[in-house]
Amino acid sequence: MFTIENYQNVLKPIKALFNWSSGKDSALTLYKILQNPDYKIEYLLTSVNQKFQRISMHGVRVELLEAQAKSIGLPLKIMQVPEMPTMEVYERVMTETLTELKNEGITHSVFGDIFLEDLRKYRETQLARIDFQGVFPIWKIPTGELIQEFLQLGFKTIVVCVNERYLDKSFVGRVIDADFIKDLPENVDVCGENGEFHTFTFDGPVFSKPVAFETGEIVYRKYERPESEESSDTACDTSATDAFDFGFWYCDLIPK
Repeated sequence: MFTIENYQNVLKPIKALFNWSSGKDSALTLYKILQNPDYKIEYLLTSVNQKFQRISMHGVRVELLEAQAKSIGLPLKIMQVPEMPTMEVYERVMTETLTELKNEGITHSVFGDIFLEDLRKYRETQLARIDFQGVFPIWKIPTGELIQEFLQLGFKTIVVCVNERYLDKSFVGRVIDADFIKDLPENVDVCGENGEFHTFTFDGPVFSKPVAFETGEIVYRKYERPESEESSDTACDTSATDAFDFGFWYCDLIPK
């Protein structure tokens, strides 16, 4: 039955939060969702390493994350997590954060995931527990198409972390362009969807101005395997039996 109230609800956009990693897939996804009148993005949500005050997995300083949010023009919500949180700790912090946002009328959570089925299923299961719904604007779009669209739109992004399982030191600190894509080994996804590399996006159509930075030192880090089996179920991607056999190269970015 048609009523004025139902009509108003149709016209009213859905309040959503955006899971912002600071990288290229997030930037392209944000670009797409901001053009969808069905949604209104209320916050950018980013998990930060509580000890080092850097973006989880990416290793980017919080100051640059804040500069991104300022240039984008959306409020930033930072979720502080331990360096190597167990799934229990990670899920508790996430639930507390989303419950707080739910009180503001937010019901949907937007992700830049592309094709990892298990990851999407995990997200949707966790969201359902607090009556949230996941939104995946670039899901199943071929990654080759995505990276070309990203570059054609004028986005600029720099590689800040590479997993040595897939790439060597020479790839970290490079701005992604046609040459970078050409140099990638055949077994590496061009969007790094399997965790091969992570990026920091500093310019493009979602930014009012470029985020200024200079490159700093390149460092190598290898994470230690948790001592007990009980603590090995971490929120990092450690499902592979040899996950801790490989380290990561990071390029530090220094705010200007």
